[in-house]
Amino acid sequence: MPADPSLMASPFAALSFIAAPAVLTNAASVLAMSTSNRFLRASDRMRALADRLDRGVDSEATLAMFRVQVGRVERQAVLLLHGLVGAYIALGSFAGASFVSICGATLGAASLAGGAHMAIIVALLFGFGGVCGLVYSSFNLFRATRLSMLNIVEEAALIRSRHPKSERAIDPG
Repeated sequence: MPADPSLMASPFAALSFIAAPAVLTNAASVLAMSTSNRFLRASDRMRALADRLDRGVDSEATLAMFRVQVGRVERQAVLLLHGLVGAYIALGSFAGASFVSICGATLGAASLAGGAHMAIIVALLFGFGGVCGLVYSSFNLFRATRLSMLNIVEEAALIRSRHPKSERAIDPG
C-alpha cells in the first residue's frame, strides 16, 4: 500500500503529529503542578481547621459550620487527587503520542507506509486518552472549586455577622 502523500510528503503533517502532543504534554504538566499545589493547600486548610477547632469556638453554630467545612475540605482533597490522576494520565498519554508520532515519522521517511499508518492510529489513540484525562481532571477540579467557594461564602457570612458594617466603615467597593 503506497504512503498517503498528505501525511507522508508534507513536513508540516509530520510536525503536527509530533508538536501537538508535545504542546499538550506541557499543558498537562502545568495542570498537574497547579493541581498538586491545590492539593497541598487543601491539606493546609485541613490543619488550619483542626487548629481552630482545638482552640475552641464561641457557639454551636460556628462548631457546626467548621465540621461541615472539614467534610468539604476532605471531599475537595479527594476530588483534587482524582484531578491529579487525570492530569497524570493525560501527561503519559501525550508523551506516548509524541513518541509514537516520532516513530511514525521515521517509518514514513523509511517508506514503511504500513508501520507509519499504524503509528498514526496508535498516536491518535494515545492523544484521545490524553484528552480524556484532561477532561476528567478539569471536571474534578471544577467540583473541588465549588466546594472551596461554599466554604468561602460561609466564612464571609460569619465575618459579616461578627463584624457588622458600621457607619464609619469605609467600603472598598
